[in-house]
Amino acid sequence: MSTGLTATAGGAGAASDAAAPAPPAPWPVRMRDVVVRYPNGVTALDGVSLDLEPGEMVAVVGLSGSGKSSMIRTLNGLVPVTSGTVEVGGHDVTAARGRALRALRGEVGMIFQSFNLAGRATVLQNVLVGRVAHAPTWRTLLGAHTAEDKAVAYEALDRVGMLDRAWHRASHLSGGQQQRVAIARALAQQPRAVLADEPVASLDPPTAHGVMADLRRVNRELGITVVVNLHLLDLAREYGTRLVGLRAGQVVYDGPAADASDRVFEDIYGRSIRPDDVLGAS
Repeated sequence: MSTGLTATAGGAGAASDAAAPAPPAPWPVRMRDVVVRYPNGVTALDGVSLDLEPGEMVAVVGLSGSGKSSMIRTLNGLVPVTSGTVEVGGHDVTAARGRALRALRGEVGMIFQSFNLAGRATVLQNVLVGRVAHAPTWRTLLGAHTAEDKAVAYEALDRVGMLDRAWHRASHLSGGQQQRVAIARALAQQPRAVLADEPVASLDPPTAHGVMADLRRVNRELGITVVVNLHLLDLAREYGTRLVGLRAGQVVYDGPAADASDRVFEDIYGRSIRPDDVLGAS
């Protein structure tokens, strides 16, 4: 649980005098008959329809090529749909362009497998990138962040246990620490939903469990809708409350994660379970 903003990480305490505002209400996700077909003819999604409720933590599982990365990226417009509709928080993602699409992305946090941090920048500077959608362009270009922006950033770092690294360069962090900073950057957006695309694929088992626990805590404590792509069945069962299984671009399972037996995963994967389908103990 967050310990508040009393820690003084190289001046963090001074900026924390401005209280971080409460996060806004989470958003639902609606997908209707979504097809994604790439220019090379590959069909990544084939008629996907889903209703994800506000505040759910959804684990999307499937083998490489099942369509899970394409699906999660349709939710913020990174992958355009060929047909069908995608709505996030009542906003039509498929119709959003320009300023409307940028505004939508400002409300949806995105966490990538490769972290996507600026290595030479400090941890705090990386997290403050999450405030770009909330600030005028001139303030962003000058790096003139408000006390409120800094309070939000410090609170986000505190929530993932990285406040004491605020002034460290991102390149000096371990992989797990960098992913926690990426989560903090997403939280600094004060998002209505968080999307995580294979966020633990490059991490060792204890670190992977730690990152997944952070995402679960964000979901439970802040009520944010979280959609996370995974290919490891034990992580999906342990941390997801709802499981969506994709195979060849189609939904082949949608139900409580706790009810997903090994047989269910075999149906999703289209083969027997292998040792590398399980991460292991924390």
